[in-house]
Amino acid sequence: METKEQAVSSVGERIKKSVAEALSRLKIEGVTFVLEHPDSLIHGDYFTNAAMAAAKKIHKSPRDLAEKIVAEMRDNCPEEIEKIEIAGAGFINFSLSSKFFADSIENILSHSDSFGRGDSLSGQKIMVEYTDPNIFKPFHIGHLMSNAIGESISRIIQFQGADIIRACYPSDVGLHIAKAVWGYLKNEKNAPLLNDSLGKKVEFLGDAYVSGSEAYEKSEQSKKEIDSLNEKIFEKGDEKINSIYDNGKKWSTEHFEEIYECLGTKFDVFIYESEVAEKGKRITNELVEKSVFEKSEGAIIFNGEKFGLHKRVFVTSRGLPTYEAKELGLNLKKFEMFPDITSSMIITGNEQNDYFKVLIKALSLINEKIGNSTRHIGHGMMRFASGKMSSRTGNVITAEKLISEIQKLVMQKIEGRKIPVEKKKAISQSVAVGAIKYSILRQSTGSDICFDQSKSVSFEGDSGPYLQYSYARADSVMRNAEARKISLSTKVPAGWRVTDLEKTLYRFPEEVLRASAENEPHHVTTYLIDLAGIFNGWYAREKIIDADDGNAGYRLALAKSFMAVMKNGLFLLGIQSPTEM
Repeated sequence: METKEQAVSSVGERIKKSVAEALSRLKIEGVTFVLEHPDSLIHGDYFTNAAMAAAKKIHKSPRDLAEKIVAEMRDNCPEEIEKIEIAGAGFINFSLSSKFFADSIENILSHSDSFGRGDSLSGQKIMVEYTDPNIFKPFHIGHLMSNAIGESISRIIQFQGADIIRACYPSDVGLHIAKAVWGYLKNEKNAPLLNDSLGKKVEFLGDAYVSGSEAYEKSEQSKKEIDSLNEKIFEKGDEKINSIYDNGKKWSTEHFEEIYECLGTKFDVFIYESEVAEKGKRITNELVEKSVFEKSEGAIIFNGEKFGLHKRVFVTSRGLPTYEAKELGLNLKKFEMFPDITSSMIITGNEQNDYFKVLIKALSLINEKIGNSTRHIGHGMMRFASGKMSSRTGNVITAEKLISEIQKLVMQKIEGRKIPVEKKKAISQSVAVGAIKYSILRQSTGSDICFDQSKSVSFEGDSGPYLQYSYARADSVMRNAEARKISLSTKVPAGWRVTDLEKTLYRFPEEVLRASAENEPHHVTTYLIDLAGIFNGWYAREKIIDADDGNAGYRLALAKSFMAVMKNGLFLLGIQSPTEM
């Protein structure tokens, strides 16, 4: 016998199956139709275009066919359906029963921590690579975007039963390192001391990189010196250069760890660029003879033009592996380290989309399984009034600075509240991170973001803090009820009219499944913002805590269910759920 949990989670599938069976009884086969939630709850809980899709195929009136489908379904539809109506030119609307919604509330409360989990990816091991900062350079908002998206996608697909390996590929060799080391050497007399703060050390590295980057563009002599340094760093034959490099890498890595902790990310594996450079170079050289790569003017290239792509250099004419060769080594090493992974996802800015098409094609020619199992997801850019940020000119907005600025705005909002100072600091950081992450995740992954600082910290409307505030408000309701000794009850009061809150809460698992299938966290953010609006509207209209009201216990059940769904949803976005704001 089907449990309440199974009935609630499968109701959409059951309705769709019932519609298909009705069409079959009408001798109409092979029709593709959708079953979705309507934009407005006044049109029911689900609707289908089955009659319109089928009518087009058999050249009949959609509305007439809808009536026949409904007639076929009346005695054969799932018991959760309370009402079926025909609307417009032939849409069929379904309204669920009050018993279904009562069961859904029980289901949420009995599985509060796991509500929304699924098994669509059960048995799969998926590596997700994201963030990928550069040592000696600031952790900028591009890295912050990759981190927010990668962490959220990791949590969402893990919620669907996948075994997740979080991977980070920090760049610790290359021209940017040489530029920073050059800048370090030119200003060595002002280099930080061992007992200086980590912040001072990281700031010095950032300034050194800017100095070297500018010199590389403006001076031919400096360019030659930096190119020479690049080779020395790669060869590791100069003790002084090695010492500067080791210190800089240590400072950068420690700084990045502080940021990861703030963002709520814990990587399972770090694979550094230096670890795969020689491997990538060796493989590239070996595969010249097998025609995967070819020589061109002393360099080794992949001729992507043969596949409708573009050419990329993998080994330079000076014998140095490019980022492409290193990336090749990296992706082959991933499957050596974890031979049982079923897929590997790489999340970077979408300016690398074409680059990854070439790389994945090269991978597929070397190892078809690895190539077919590797996917790149390109995200948009975060833009401000001044346009796209850049770390080459020093006009860089670091993740640390952005979080700090947003945290100040949050502190201003909660300044007058009776909360201990240390707790205010913790709340303000949590809300600041939530504000930034929500702004990144609220729209499709590939879209650019125009970040508005003041809107991002609004406690009303389309923002992360609004979701967190809604959760804190519900928690306050539950604490007040406990203080007044009013108990929660899942028993539906006599004469109860199903609310929009109940009609929305049960949909959460569907949205998580959709977000997982499409690797798009914005499905979760859209759902949560709608849910928060419905909860706050209900909160404003209803007197939830009233010891003399027989409905109070069930209202508390709804508030508690809202908390469970909101907490799980915020978790999937990598956002904390504060109980005070």
